[in-house]
Order: sequence, then C-alpha cells, then structure tokens
Amino acid sequence: MIKKKLIIANWKMNPRSSKEAEKLFSNTVKNVSNLKKTEVIICPPFVYLDKLKKISRKFSIGAQNIFWVEKGAYTGEISAEMLDSIGVKYVLLGHSERRALGENNSDINKKIKAALSAGIISIICIGEKERDENHEYFNIIKTQILECLNGISKNLISKIVIAYEPVWSISTTINRKDETPEDFFEMSIFIRKVLADKFGIKTEMPRIIYGGSVNEKNVSDFIKNKGVDGVLVGNASLYPEKFSEIIKICEALEK
Repeated sequence: MIKKKLIIANWKMNPRSSKEAEKLFSNTVKNVSNLKKTEVIICPPFVYLDKLKKISRKFSIGAQNIFWVEKGAYTGEISAEMLDSIGVKYVLLGHSERRALGENNSDINKKIKAALSAGIISIICIGEKERDENHEYFNIIKTQILECLNGISKNLISKIVIAYEPVWSISTTINRKDETPEDFFEMSIFIRKVLADKFGIKTEMPRIIYGGSVNEKNVSDFIKNKGVDGVLVGNASLYPEKFSEIIKICEALEK
C-alpha cells in the first residue's frame, strides 16, 4: 500500500483570535477539492484544536506540543491523553523554536513515548543550526535521531514522522539560506541509514518530510525527489491561497 504524502501546516502562535482561525481554516478547505493522494494536517495553537476539528474532516488536526506526564501538578501543560480525548491524532515535537526555549532530546524522547502510549503520531523535528565545512552537521542529526528515539520499539517506529528542518533555512532565521532539493535528498538518505542501522533494514520506517521556508514556488522540486514523503509548511500555511496551492501541486504530482 502506497502511503499518502503528508502536508503539515504549523501555524505557530497564529492567528490572534478564534474567529480568524476559523476563517483561515475554512477558506483553505474551500480552496481544495477532495484529497486522494495527500493527507493535510493543520497544527494550530491548543485553544483552536477542538473547534477546528468540528469544521471539516477533509483535513486532520495536530497539536504543536505535549507534556510527557498524563496528569498532575504541571501548570500550563497539556497531556497526550487530553489531546486524544478530543480526537487529535498528530503532534509536532522538538521544533527548533521549542529547542531554542530549552527543550532537549531527552525531553522530546519522553514526549514521543507519551504520544505513542496515547496512540498519537509524533512529527519529530530535527535540524542543524548551520552547515559547517567539516560536515559535523551529520553527527548533529544522528545524535538528535538516536537520542530522541532512545528506547522506542522498532514495532512502533512507523508511528512516527521525521521532519528535517534545518534552522538556517527557516524564514525567521537571520541571514537565512535556501536548502536545495538535492541536499535534502542526500540528508534523507543519511537519515534512513541511521534508522536502518538502529532498527534493522526490514523494519517499517518513519516517513521523512522536509520543512524550511516551504512555499508554492519550491514545493514541487522537493516533492519530486524519490523517497520524500511530504513537507512541513510554516509561514505559507497562514495564507489560504498559498497553502491550498501547495496542496494542489502535491496532489497533481502524485497522479
């Protein structure tokens, strides 16, 4: 069975009101016909999850973070069980903006285990801050993968999505640079090798997607590469016309 390409929208801390969130979601849904070859996942702030989920089933809904404990005295935190109770089946974990606030691989590992326990699919973000001439960034990526997936059973690894999002290519990074589809393809091969070495070549592996200033102008080049399983979209997902165009492009490429 061929898996659908994933198109994941990370709204981050946007928009400012529930009314704006509903409008953004609804307008994007209206611009897209029935999806046959792709799965679209919208990851809004927590406060909009339940309401958006009820608007349309055309798109899946994902959260932007969870805490690793089921319940207790953890002010401000949201558990995987809470998300599961409202039907949320995806969660972004380890985004570079979370890491910048102090989150580390050990934290992400505990969150992945909590998500798996609740039946929620983790979208794990990995990525180096810079591309050095000595290629040390490969070791950084390897360490992130191994530490984040420490103790995860190979029988559950297919319940995870890995999003490679180099920090230096994100739109909010100062002096950002463009990642090329060719470089990402090379990185996806490396990621698969790290996974195969850890879990065995016969294991059903996670899907690997790309994130980093994805838009309607460059998405085709990334998706065309064999072995690329989708994209994580940031800023462009906040504009219904741009995001729906990304979805249409991916649908057309898969026909």
